Amino acid sequence: MKLPSYMLIGLFLSFLLNFVPFSGNFTNAATPTAVAPVSGISLTNGVQKTVLDNGLTVLTKEVHTAPVVSVQVWYKVGSRNELKGENGISHQLEHLMFKGTTDRPVQFGRLFSALGSQFNAFTSYDETAYFGTVQRDKLEALLTLEADRMENALVGAEQLTSEKRVVISELQGYENSPGNRLDQAVMREAFPNRAYGLPVGGTKADVEKFTVEQVRNYYQTYYSPDNATLVITGDFATEPVLKVVKEIYGKLPKRPKTARFQQTTSTSSASVAKKTPIVLKQPGSAALLQAVYPLTDIKHPDVPAIDVMDAILTGGRSSRLYQALVESGLASSVSGGAAELIEPGWYEISATAAPGQELGKIAQVLEQTLAKLQQQPVTLEELNRAKTALQASFVLGNQDITSQATQLGYNQTVAGDYRFVEKYLAAIAKVTPAQVQQVAKTYLNPAKQTIGFFEPTQPDGKPGTSSTDSGRTAENFSPGKPVDPAELAKYLPPATSATDSSKQSLPEQFTLANGLRVLLLADHSVPTVNLSGQIDAGTEFDGNQKAGLANLTAGNLTNGTQTKNALTIAKTLEDQGASLSFGASREGVSISGQGLSANLPTLIETLADVVQHATFPKDQLELSRQRALTSLKAQLDDPNSLGRRVFQQAIYPENHPFHSFPTVESLKSITRDDLLRFYQQHYRPDTTTIALVGDFDPAKVKVLFNQVFGKWQATGEPPVINLPTVSFPQTSTRLNKVIPGKAEAVTYIGYNGISRKDPRYYAALILNQILGGDTLSSRLGTEVRDRLGLTYGIYSGFAAGVKPGPFLISMQTAPGDAPKAIASTIALLKQLREQGVTEAEFNTAKRSITNSYPVELANPSEVSSIILDNAVFGLSRAEIREFPQRIQAVTMAQVQQAIEELIKPENLVIVTAGPGDITPKGS
Repeated sequence: MKLPSYMLIGLFLSFLLNFVPFSGNFTNAATPTAVAPVSGISLTNGVQKTVLDNGLTVLTKEVHTAPVVSVQVWYKVGSRNELKGENGISHQLEHLMFKGTTDRPVQFGRLFSALGSQFNAFTSYDETAYFGTVQRDKLEALLTLEADRMENALVGAEQLTSEKRVVISELQGYENSPGNRLDQAVMREAFPNRAYGLPVGGTKADVEKFTVEQVRNYYQTYYSPDNATLVITGDFATEPVLKVVKEIYGKLPKRPKTARFQQTTSTSSASVAKKTPIVLKQPGSAALLQAVYPLTDIKHPDVPAIDVMDAILTGGRSSRLYQALVESGLASSVSGGAAELIEPGWYEISATAAPGQELGKIAQVLEQTLAKLQQQPVTLEELNRAKTALQASFVLGNQDITSQATQLGYNQTVAGDYRFVEKYLAAIAKVTPAQVQQVAKTYLNPAKQTIGFFEPTQPDGKPGTSSTDSGRTAENFSPGKPVDPAELAKYLPPATSATDSSKQSLPEQFTLANGLRVLLLADHSVPTVNLSGQIDAGTEFDGNQKAGLANLTAGNLTNGTQTKNALTIAKTLEDQGASLSFGASREGVSISGQGLSANLPTLIETLADVVQHATFPKDQLELSRQRALTSLKAQLDDPNSLGRRVFQQAIYPENHPFHSFPTVESLKSITRDDLLRFYQQHYRPDTTTIALVGDFDPAKVKVLFNQVFGKWQATGEPPVINLPTVSFPQTSTRLNKVIPGKAEAVTYIGYNGISRKDPRYYAALILNQILGGDTLSSRLGTEVRDRLGLTYGIYSGFAAGVKPGPFLISMQTAPGDAPKAIASTIALLKQLREQGVTEAEFNTAKRSITNSYPVELANPSEVSSIILDNAVFGLSRAEIREFPQRIQAVTMAQVQQAIEELIKPENLVIVTAGPGDITPKGS
């Protein structure tokens, strides 16, 4: 009973990839056998359910931890409801719900952005949901907008025509992924007569044929108050808000029901699988395996035991399939998850083969591992670990009000009862080894398995061919006029009152004698801790010959210390439901940790052990090298990552650290001695910063840090990098990278930008908000996405770190649309350069940035990251409080100066990666 991966069919891919965990992760909890239950958080305590006369279900929950509120509307309709020939109509309608209403004929993304809302939407098998989180004074405004589009959405020919192109661009983007193509083939085979077997986003063939009448009828049928749940969580008083809800939503009429006949002929389990696997031989990178087993529906009493079984099989490094497949060197990754839905769902296991390993062998070991689970009861140690993981993930996954609202909406819509989670958790607590064994026997039946193999045909680890094109973009597009915020403002519902955002608590900072910096911010609202850290040991220190060294070093930290091996370290954390991970970026190694507050000592002690006493066992290094090679092949086969690599290497000269990227040769050349040398030289207390936010006593934490880090010493001065100066390109440069087998192109446009401490930074943020900070409300989004329909998403941004990073614009387009989209983008940059921005745009952008900032501060995990970044960038501890004031202090003249100095339409590096044919359509 989870918030699963299939929620990924949404409006903003960039947001959703961060928002929704893979279904092998957990957002639920249980009281485990022999493990003390967690107190201090309950999802359903304080929830009030109200049903209006028109059938609308309203769930309200007051959470007064931050001055923000989340509003979500969940419709009980998804791809499960689609008839033959209309696959994807739920998703298409989701897109159209942002195109405006009869009373507000404007892009709703602009309205939400003007309110400072963090907003999104997604379509799934059983539900379609819309959500926004804002400062509390914007609550009534959000309620008004959601009610308006529930009743009055514009579903016309103009809107459908433009948004069809956007949806098809999105679908073709998914087709770039071999994993997605394998998933579609396996699901079609597993569920040949059910809507669950078809992709939630739809198929291009069906989307192209949608008519206005068809989509409008779908809207009229399902977007009725009696088929919806409105969820409100956050800082509000229930009774006055319910009064407002009744005034706004109570007047919406029920829609008459239209007779529809499901395309499904049965809701029974999947058909018996073929004896031979589905095999896809197509261009790609790594070999993939996917196995699917039919399950029951979400209300079946076996569901809790199924989820415990999944945690035992795929939940973390100590899990059975990770040990059998990844630690053995057969696979570079394995994951799993149960889709428990309104109708019978499925259990899925996916694996990526390690270089040179056969999928048949992986399938054999998979079958052996599942058979053992069926034949022998699991150990109490495994059972307790699985239950603890479920429990801790439930608490950690609901730290912020948006997540709490999402869980309530999901429970009510899919399980039919927002309190379902309580029954579920109680059942999890009672799961026995015998029950786990029984569900394994019942559902992991080899006779009902559907298995698929993806066998790549592309040469091993070879990037696509490239060409330079300085001419192709010859179109002379004249962009439309920028949207007038004053015109937009007349469609905005009023805010009720101002919210004071200047009360944010400041972190306390202390420095150990060895130079290690620690920032602490106590927050007792939930019993959790969130740790963010950085060690100045990033990839900028690699050099071209050893590119990948920083990543391999960071990735091997938890593979063994002087007192613990890799499995012991994993169990130490996973036994308590805690997590600790490391990853190297350009300017440092990021540290991310989470856990329940009771387990903070374990988290800190494990961190201290691995950064001081890592031993880098040779066998683990070889396994991680194989995983790195697999990852490299995937990057070279992905238009997003290959395009970014080529873009950076075109901007930065060879002697610049930002030019360096791993190659097969560099990864194979790295030795254990290289890792040890890098570790000893760059892992130092005086280049380490740790931020901790959560439920703890700062005085006790200081003592703990001194105990476990106090003996860590460094000799000499820290290594430093002197970066060569990077100027703007002398002329515009076009590069094309061809990757076989792709359906969609990805383009990067830009040049070197600014650092975080650049005095123009705040003006650049406002400038960027206007230009491309949001694909639905910016100039780029309005022109290239909304007006021309050329892209699923287009964004711009300044990658401003300790050192200057690139200014870049990124977009995804059909190959033939890339030249038009590039030409439109350049025309917009020229327009911005020649005409500047208007006073109304300037003021609206400032309000949008400052209004959305408190929403970020409402998530403890996000707060720890903000505190860390401010410290690493050399900013004041007060920056977390003063950021909105710094934005407000920017003048129009400063933004115009930033445009003059930072927008250079004649000096762009333009890189397109994807299919080879980028000939404009119709040429």
